[in-house]
Amino acid sequence: MPDSTLPDSAAKRVWQRAPEEARRADLIRATIDCVADGGVAAATVREVAARAGVSNGLIRHHFATKEALVLAAYKALVEEMTGAAEDAAAEAPPALRLASFIAANCRPPVLDAGSLSAWAGFVGHVRSDPEMAAIHRAGYQRFCAHLETAIAGLALGGDTARQARQIAALIDGLWLEGCLAPELFADNELARLALDGAGRILNTTLTDPEETRP
Repeated sequence: MPDSTLPDSAAKRVWQRAPEEARRADLIRATIDCVADGGVAAATVREVAARAGVSNGLIRHHFATKEALVLAAYKALVEEMTGAAEDAAAEAPPALRLASFIAANCRPPVLDAGSLSAWAGFVGHVRSDPEMAAIHRAGYQRFCAHLETAIAGLALGGDTARQARQIAALIDGLWLEGCLAPELFADNELARLALDGAGRILNTTLTDPEETRP
């Protein structure tokens, strides 16, 4: 319902914009699901429209080409995965923000077989598509920057940029194995492995935020 505190014209614009944004988000989610099931080739305009429950023409209204839709979907996936871990860290006390970010990457919803399938479907095009590569670089830089800021907050000394990349590599490996073969790991083992490994890199002890909850 429009905000009654806004002028009529502004309220109308807000009311009209929401469905447009929701439709665009639905199309992006349908594209991610298509890529997860069959790779980028499976994300045809017809299949995306069918999954989103819209007409082919509506896709063309939001995205000039299929390639633009695929790029938007890959960007959304990368931002969604990193954003979930950032949100978990933001809710933690400052002393636990690094541990919260690390652990969140080793637990659902970031640790998710569907996300891995979608990521794998997209990432095969990173080396051949400059725009896809740019999205990948931006996502990696954002991930490392968050780690670096959190590491710096602990005031441990050392090369925080290098430490951030080392921890990013550790998280990537555990995330991949945890998505591919979760049955190989006990409950909470992945998060504990990540925190122990990161602690060795930083020469400190990182407490699992789950263990501090009452």
